[in-house]
Amino acid sequence: MTDTSSSKLPALPYPAWSSTKDTLHLWTQIVGKVQLAAAPRRNHWWHTTLRVDEQGYTTGRMVHAGISFRIAFDLVRHRVVVHTAGREDAIPLRDGMSVASFHDELFALLRELGVDVAIKAEPYGVPMTTPFADDIEHASYDRAAVEDFHRALTWVDGAFREFQGWFSGKASPVQLFWHSFDLATARFSGRAAPPMAGADPVAREAYSHEVISFGWWPGDAALDEPAFYSYTHPEPARLTGQPLLPGDAAWTPTGTTHQARVAWTPVRDAADPRGTLLDFLQSAYEAGAVAAGWPYDELHPDWCPERGRVQR
Repeated sequence: MTDTSSSKLPALPYPAWSSTKDTLHLWTQIVGKVQLAAAPRRNHWWHTTLRVDEQGYTTGRMVHAGISFRIAFDLVRHRVVVHTAGREDAIPLRDGMSVASFHDELFALLRELGVDVAIKAEPYGVPMTTPFADDIEHASYDRAAVEDFHRALTWVDGAFREFQGWFSGKASPVQLFWHSFDLATARFSGRAAPPMAGADPVAREAYSHEVISFGWWPGDAALDEPAFYSYTHPEPARLTGQPLLPGDAAWTPTGTTHQARVAWTPVRDAADPRGTLLDFLQSAYEAGAVAAGWPYDELHPDWCPERGRVQR
């Protein structure tokens, strides 16, 4: 049975766990960079992302120097686990454990296992700039807040997975991006996008094809609570004239483009939180697909419910 009760969803205000969230984000970047170094390349950089599981989130299987391994954040038992064939080693996650300590403990364990992988050991795409091995400032771990985050993350992951089941075209996995710490998924029209002028190699590969992306941020310095978003690339001219659901959703300027956004609270407080979120995702998809002229009638699988079929 699908759980749609708002009582099951935590409030997760960013100011209440900002120190813990920043520390967890930086720890996650370290693991993400290991995956970047050890995983085989995939289109759109999907080899570098993490997947939500029952305990938290995990890398895919990686191979380095002939050793197969995987790293997982267990947010139920509060540990990071390195899985190898026939062996499981854990590092306890605890308050007072700095980014520098986490970095040193993880790499000491990997070296013990024969995985001597090299990374660029500094933050990426965040305000923090101190190299991981030198960062003793970020060392907060509030277990209760992390458990709230885990409950929210797994709930959003489930809704995103249901939403992607309504689409039969090329689509990304539901994946946690370690650089921005957002859970996201994307749908593609099947057509190449115009080259992005002045884009770096990462952006060129990420946006090589027409895409409508959907995601969830757990909050940051610019957002005092979690929020959902969607954007269409390249942005069509009529996008922001398209309606959105629920009534609290709105188009938000982001430089020269726009995002559809709705905050966590109106979704959490709705009589049917999951249905409210699915309506937001579908309305954002319809907005982009209609405005950009996608062949959306060809992209519905036979089992797609009416809620997931483009109505405009």
